[in-house]
Amino acid sequence: MYDITIIGSGPAGANLARLIGDKYKVLLLDKRELENYNSKHSINKCCGGLLAPDAQKMIAKLGLGVPKDILVDPQLFAVRTIDLTNNLERLYQRFYYNMDREKFDRWMVSLIPNSVDKQFNALFKSFDKIPGGYEIKYTCKGQEMSAKTRIIVGADGGNSKLRKMIGKETNLPVMYIAIQEWFKCSHPMPYFTAVFDEEISDFYSWLIPKDDFLLLGSALRPKDNTRERFNLLKRKLGRLGFNFDNKIKTEGAFIYRPKKISQFYAGMDGVTLIGEAAGAISPSSAEGISYALKSSLFLAQSLEKGIDGYFERYTNMMKGIKFNLFIKNLKSPAMYNPLIRQMAMRSGIKSIK
Repeated sequence: MYDITIIGSGPAGANLARLIGDKYKVLLLDKRELENYNSKHSINKCCGGLLAPDAQKMIAKLGLGVPKDILVDPQLFAVRTIDLTNNLERLYQRFYYNMDREKFDRWMVSLIPNSVDKQFNALFKSFDKIPGGYEIKYTCKGQEMSAKTRIIVGADGGNSKLRKMIGKETNLPVMYIAIQEWFKCSHPMPYFTAVFDEEISDFYSWLIPKDDFLLLGSALRPKDNTRERFNLLKRKLGRLGFNFDNKIKTEGAFIYRPKKISQFYAGMDGVTLIGEAAGAISPSSAEGISYALKSSLFLAQSLEKGIDGYFERYTNMMKGIKFNLFIKNLKSPAMYNPLIRQMAMRSGIKSIK
């Protein structure tokens, strides 16, 4: 009988396991192989790999320092904003750590105490209520497995399977699919580029330099001609001088975009959600690492006094995240309403030349 089983070993799941692994008997499951790593550029998680200021602040709060071998060139201090709808362009100062996201996840896993039972190449299947807790079923390296646990924690990200099981798929955040392609690039640009175009998406697209590569990605609505829209994005950017001839690989992932506070869902007593699985992700930028670290810290703190009453303590702590999501949604029209965005960019406020 485990005390806590964590499904997913991204920043949320790994940080929670790191914080509680010496106090509780913990089982950690992830469908990826996060301990044996050979390929330098093999990224299973579709992510731009930028560590935003909010995430940097959380890493500092946790008393951690990012190893230099996780960082990649160039480090980014500006955002180039391209508004294809209004035919406008501006440059704004911002500060990001440019990193290898797969290495970042592996670094977080390396910090987990040895007492935690880690199962990689493991796919969560289902759970059943039993006296004293739950029995979970999963496959590990193709073999059917089961385990008993007092608490299940869902850290399984966008399109969370556990959330759907306990939330009956009602009031989910708006779902997007992120498509990202890697291209060989001999002259990387020194900034992160955000692209807005209502013909492509009501969210946004991005260009990120990473060592000798250029990443092109876009957050698109599923079943809305996603591939055609992505190809249209490439053609439009090609007319601006971008070269997408030497493609290396394509990645994809589901991401949540909580447009209402009611779409945030912490789960229930005994089956609890953290990070993006709970809907804790920025609705304006899709930045999720800061929320993953913060929500996992809150859950760890709620467990310091024991399992009894932990969920009430956790939900009280999460009120701050819910308020933050509310504020982010208030700010979103300035970015995603074409007219308001046009006015903001034409004003030149806070832009640099």
